[in-house]
This record gives sequence, C-alpha cells and structure tokens, in this order.
Amino acid sequence: MDRIVRVIQFGLGPIGCATARQVIARNSLELVGAVDIDPKKSGRDVGEVIGFSDPVGIPVFAGLSDALVGSNADAAIHTTSSFFPLFRDQIRDLLNSGLDVVSTAEELSYPWLANPGQAAEIDAIAKTAGKTITGTGVNPGFLMDALPLFLTSISQSIDRISVRRVINASLRRGPFQAKIGSGLTPAEFMQRMESGRMGHVGLRESIGMVFDTLGRRLERYESSVEPVVADSKIETDHFTVEAGFVRGLLQTATGYDERGEFVHLTFEASLEAEDDGDLIRIEGSPSLEVTLKGTNGDIATVAIAVNTLVRTVEADPGLMTMRDLPIVTWVE
Repeated sequence: MDRIVRVIQFGLGPIGCATARQVIARNSLELVGAVDIDPKKSGRDVGEVIGFSDPVGIPVFAGLSDALVGSNADAAIHTTSSFFPLFRDQIRDLLNSGLDVVSTAEELSYPWLANPGQAAEIDAIAKTAGKTITGTGVNPGFLMDALPLFLTSISQSIDRISVRRVINASLRRGPFQAKIGSGLTPAEFMQRMESGRMGHVGLRESIGMVFDTLGRRLERYESSVEPVVADSKIETDHFTVEAGFVRGLLQTATGYDERGEFVHLTFEASLEAEDDGDLIRIEGSPSLEVTLKGTNGDIATVAIAVNTLVRTVEADPGLMTMRDLPIVTWVE
C-alpha cells in the first residue's frame, strides 16, 4: 500500500497506549484520533496519556463521533474488552463510521464456533458498510492457530497438533497478574472462574480456526482450568503471594474429530513459571517440533495488531481472521 493509513486508537489501556505508540513510530501509519471512556484520560493530549514527554497535538475523546471530526480516519485499532457483550456496540459503531478495524478482542479471533450469531451479525454489518474487521492477537490469533496452520504447509499428512504455552507472569503487567488469579485462595479462584470473567480467553477460538481450516469436523470439545498454587512466598511489583495461595492458572482445551483427539492446547500463566516459552508439535508426515522463546504477550499483541492493519485495509469487506488474510509481516 502506497498511501499512509490514518488511524484512530480506540481504547487506551496498557495495550492501547502501546499500540498508539507503535502507530506513531511507523512510517506507513498516522495517528489521527484517540478514544477512551476514562474521565481521567478524556481531554488530555494523547502524548501525555501514552507516556511521551511531549504532546502530539491530538486530544483523547470520550466518544467516537468527536474523535472523527476532521480526522479523515481510514481505520481503527480496537483494544478494549475480550467479550462480545462488552465490545459488540463499539465494533458496530466503528464499522458504521466508515472505518476498517483491527481488534484484539479474543472472542473475535475466530467467533464462528463459540459465538456464531454474533459473528454473522458483525460480518453483515461490515459488508453493508463496505469495511473489514480482523480479530487478532498473539494468542489467539497466532501462536495456537495461525502459526501451527502455516507450519502444516509442509505436511503430507497430519495426525495430531499440540501447542503448549508457558508464561512467567512475574514479568508481565499488573492487570495480567490479576487476571490469572494471583493472590487468591484456590476456592476464590474457582469462584472467579465460574463467573466467566477471569483467566485466558481464546482456546476455543483457536481450536475452531484449526479444525475449520484443515477441514476437520469438531465432534467434541473439552476444556479445564485449575489454579497453580505457590509452594513458597512470591513477591512481584504488583502482588505478594503467600505459600498455599494462587500464583497463576493452567488451562487446557482439546478438540476431537471422528477419529479421536486432533488438537490439544495447554496454556499456563503463573508467577515464577519455569520453561517460559512456546512448543508446537505437529504429528504426521513429517512430524515437526518448533520451540519459540521471547514471545512476550504484550509486545507481540501490540505488534501483530499494528502489523495487521494494512492487510485489513486492503482486504475485502467482512469479518476476517488471521487465516483469511495474506501473510502478515512487519510494516515500516
């Protein structure tokens, strides 16, 4: 793409602030607006909010309509919530305002398995508006779905796919440490999990993308989650966890076709976790094993959201996933 894409940053939490900084740093992108409902951010210069020493001359608005005035925006990066009930209206407004959208909402990464009705609605809104929306992220959106799928391009046959991701959460930001249950009792952890608003979101979406892309019929889906408990006291910049209290979580998800287990995903995020990294195994001909180190979730999520933007603007209207776009690479 020869022209510069003019971007509105929608949501200025930790990830949104980081994506805004990346947009400003890229030659192919221009930040022209920002939206956040937090009254402590509304009205301030974006530069101040995202941690720059100097202003950038763009105010943060509480609503999208104000941010659009005079911006001539082409697209938006959406970084607010993981769950359809919380982001549905935001996505609708962005598309109906004439913007292509990249979102880090996990439930948008491949929504046809868990949220088929909402997926159809978003797809229809996008097509009516003549705009494109892509759900992405490091996981879901890359490590447990798009990357294993790309690796199968050198497979003659596939018997089973497994991915294990281990995150040392002591190195991550405070909200992430809270999201995995740090400092809770095991009983409190399970109560929070049952509410459906804690823990990792996206394993079901990843399995849905892999099965559908490889033409396998998902006969059964199973998932589990359990707390990872501290054996001794752990202190981070954000939490102090005593022995016997929760330092993280271990989640698994398994998808079965008519022949048995086909995809197995393991996600562990815990304070002081050992073996931090990602392991992808594809059993078949040939059998492959790929290990990645250094896939910091925050850095990678920010990067893939920004790098996906140009591909999204170029794509046909509708709801896209990372398997639908041409290969996403770093964009200058």
